[in-house]
Amino acid sequence: MTGLPGRLAAATAAAVILANAPGLAGVPGTAAHAARPLGTAAPLGTVPRTAGSAAFTPGPCPRTPEPVPALENARCGTLTVPENRAEPDGRTITLGVAIVPALSRTPAPDPVVWLAGGPGDDAVGEAQLAVDSGLNRDRDLILMSQRGTYSADPALTCPVVDRFAARSVGLVYDARSTGREHVGATRTCRHELAARGVDLGAYNSTESAADYADLRVALGIPRWNVFGISYGTYLALVYLREHPEGIRSVGIDGVLPPSLAGAALTWSSAAQGFDGLFRACAEQPACASRYPELEDTFTDLVRELEDDPVTTRVTVPSSSEPVEVVIDGGTLVNWLTSATHVAAGVPRSLDELAHGDPQRIAQQWAGGKLSPQAIGRIGQGLAYGVFCSEWVPYEDPSDVLRAGRRAFPSFPRSVLAQGPQLPFLRGDCHAWDIPAAPPAVRDVTRSDVPTLVLSGGFDAQTGASNGAYAARTLPNATAVTVPYTAHVVVAASPCARSIVASFLDTPGNPQTGCTRDVRPPQFEIGPE
Repeated sequence: MTGLPGRLAAATAAAVILANAPGLAGVPGTAAHAARPLGTAAPLGTVPRTAGSAAFTPGPCPRTPEPVPALENARCGTLTVPENRAEPDGRTITLGVAIVPALSRTPAPDPVVWLAGGPGDDAVGEAQLAVDSGLNRDRDLILMSQRGTYSADPALTCPVVDRFAARSVGLVYDARSTGREHVGATRTCRHELAARGVDLGAYNSTESAADYADLRVALGIPRWNVFGISYGTYLALVYLREHPEGIRSVGIDGVLPPSLAGAALTWSSAAQGFDGLFRACAEQPACASRYPELEDTFTDLVRELEDDPVTTRVTVPSSSEPVEVVIDGGTLVNWLTSATHVAAGVPRSLDELAHGDPQRIAQQWAGGKLSPQAIGRIGQGLAYGVFCSEWVPYEDPSDVLRAGRRAFPSFPRSVLAQGPQLPFLRGDCHAWDIPAAPPAVRDVTRSDVPTLVLSGGFDAQTGASNGAYAARTLPNATAVTVPYTAHVVVAASPCARSIVASFLDTPGNPQTGCTRDVRPPQFEIGPE
């Protein structure tokens, strides 16, 4: 939920913790890929095309928050689509498109299209991540901004929500007063977007899936391969269900099944990721000796901090002055949900907190939220469009608490009432005020299309059991859990990248044996 982001803490926390993925920003694309043989058809993205009510127009590469080296040789343009397909004569919107050429001089004819996470992350800005994952080795790589995201027009970003997230590091995470401010920022965001004439109910997974179906036709691509991360896996499953034409294969990494998505699901995912990390420490003699019963230490800290939060001051790279950070039980749970990306330091950080030193955790928690780059980056309008039409209407408030108690029976009720990374979601959706999506949006996806289902053993955002669940109705699926790896395994695991390459070569028979050789992190051992 890669990520799950903006108002989802994964966007901020994972941005810091995900090893500072290489920078991202658009430059004008070149006209064609020089390595292609003369006399072949015009490269993708170099001629205008139409597909029903959608139209692709070549042009400059979309804007991105930071420079993206992977876009230097990209061919770019925009796809124009109806904002609301129920009103085909209504307003149109444009979505940024970038096509990164294959490294091979003889690329395969079926490109890969990348579906970003969030909801609300911008795919074009993730070009470097996709390239570093090897997805353009033998195929062109296509990235299109989902509607409402940073390089789309309109971009439904909401700096007011991001600025609240920055202020919130100094607030008790799950206090009612924090919730009122949280929902107030959401309501302000809604008013600002509605005043611009945005049809807020048109920003959802069903419309986004139709956008990708239109893009394939508009680019003249007979068949392509779909690869989604985090929320992009949810979108990929909706797309595969609603528009299966022309899909050769599907890869989903960090799986979020539409039929399960919601705040309740975040509790089981958190438990799976935490358990994987705690077991790995217990199985490593040095870690087990220095940090015995780490899980109990964490649970005790959640309970103690919820009763008596710790306030500290830390210095973060984006601020010249120390900032105040409050750590309560909810903060600690949400920190760990993303901190599995830097698992090697987690036992030491928890031990230091237990002995009165909250600095490491406070710096990690505050760093991403206070970064100027976090302001105005996430397509909050798309995020709320998905949450408030597709998730919240199909989940009872008691479901979240029950799921939390199953996963963490000794946690305080105040912690369990807020799903990790989705605090005050029901209040936000009341403020957002859009209709529920038709129940069919929650249907499971059934398809014979070859599908690679990737999960991480340390993934506390989309637990590995989600992958097994999604694979049950995909008879040609290969489900793989990469051990000791956090959310979005292709970003961090050479083994995952080799599996993806093998899958794209032979979708019916990917080579997955490398998972047997994946080793746990060497946990940091602090002084006694």
